[in-house]
Amino acid sequence: MATIPKTHRRVVLLRRPPGEPAESDFRVEEAPVPEPRHGEVLVKVLYLSLDPYQRGRMRDAASYAAPVGIGEVMTGGIVGEVVASQNPGFAVGDIVEDRLGWQEYAIGGGPTLRKVDPSIAPISTANGVLGMPGMTAYFGLLEVGQPKPGETVVVSAASGAVGQVVGQIARIMGCRAVGIAGGKRKCAFVTDELGFDACLDYKETKDLDAALREACPNGIDVYFDNVGGEISDAVLRNINFFGRVALCGSISQYNATTPPMGPRLLGTFVGKRVRAQGFIVTDFAERYGPARRQMGEWVRSGRLKYREDVVEGIAQAPRAFIGMLRGENFGKMLVKLA
Repeated sequence: MATIPKTHRRVVLLRRPPGEPAESDFRVEEAPVPEPRHGEVLVKVLYLSLDPYQRGRMRDAASYAAPVGIGEVMTGGIVGEVVASQNPGFAVGDIVEDRLGWQEYAIGGGPTLRKVDPSIAPISTANGVLGMPGMTAYFGLLEVGQPKPGETVVVSAASGAVGQVVGQIARIMGCRAVGIAGGKRKCAFVTDELGFDACLDYKETKDLDAALREACPNGIDVYFDNVGGEISDAVLRNINFFGRVALCGSISQYNATTPPMGPRLLGTFVGKRVRAQGFIVTDFAERYGPARRQMGEWVRSGRLKYREDVVEGIAQAPRAFIGMLRGENFGKMLVKLA
């Protein structure tokens, strides 16, 4: 049995950044390791998940989830090992996943705590392709985007945790998949390793409209939007009649100090009868089970590939998080703790 220390490290929010977060907005502090009470388990965190939605939790604004309080542990998904249990449903040694925050040890036991089967795939995937990002891609594309065989699907942030899965599922569904990413290495990964039909480098492409017309000769039927801003404007100018837009995120605007101009191009939506729908992955929580089984089959068969960007040590979490918001990560951003 693993020895449980008396103290552990955790990352708390010190200040609400007005624009881009800084490392000084966080504090890595030492705290006593908590003890589980009836119905609870103590989890030794093995991986922390860094995701764009966490930037929204740093704001004190009305949203679909409560913000992180000043002095509170930063929110975030984890994969870890149960090291003490007061819950008959979980045994010491079980690998579990939940949103327990940026800390080395955490108390779990709520309804969202779930066991992870290490035989299906590496346990890190429970925070990635077989976790929240994978579910976001699966339901956002299939339920909101509703792609049909032969259609063209475009996804922004195509090499990221969600985007890389969206394009591969589009291909599995018989669609043409076109990604947009930043940099030659990311675009090469998207086409050569993930099997997208094309990928446009928005950092080097001077005329994204023209590049989209070339990559999508039959127009764009489904757009999976992770970034918003000018990239999305270019996509929407090329969308087909009765196109569908799955609004997943707008990372290009998360650090904006003033609200960006918009909404834009609504006339296109009217004239072309385009349907745009925002969604949160938890809208589909009751259907995660079958979706995870399908995604697990695709991963095991090699039809669904993934890339992870892993840094080590909880002290690296703030810096890695800031870099992710800048687009410096290459794949699903994780912090390995043990």
